[in-house]
Amino acid sequence: MNLIGVISDTHSLLRSEAVEALAGSDLIVHAGDIGNPRVLDELREIAPLIAIRGNIDKWATDMPDTEFFEVSGRHIYVLHNIKELDLDPQAAGIEVVVSGHSHKPSIHREDGVLYLNPGSAGPRRFALPITLAKLDITASAVSAKIIELLGSDVA
Repeated sequence: MNLIGVISDTHSLLRSEAVEALAGSDLIVHAGDIGNPRVLDELREIAPLIAIRGNIDKWATDMPDTEFFEVSGRHIYVLHNIKELDLDPQAAGIEVVVSGHSHKPSIHREDGVLYLNPGSAGPRRFALPITLAKLDITASAVSAKIIELLGSDVA
């Protein structure tokens, strides 16, 4: 398992462009604000899924607020709002922190930790792009890229 599709803030909308972009993923991570459980069902049809709940997911009482998992020997931590990160990823041996919430896609490294926010793949908010991300993990490297989704907005 090396290619991880990362999506967040779908707010009940799973665009066909997102489904196409996630095809071929070995795993999909949803970083919260799912909106509707149907989105999770559709994502599971593409690849195995790890998902956490976001601040709008009041219905998802059985879902975790955070998730910690390992792929190819790399430790990954997922939470919805990066401002709620209450641990030191480097000290915890975490190599990738995935978050959502802001709808602003970003990739940066700090103290050897890759921080990834895939942005929002749901309804457009403000002038922000509609995006998701791909995370490529191997035993020797971790890299990420933001993918801008094209297509008409759906309200």
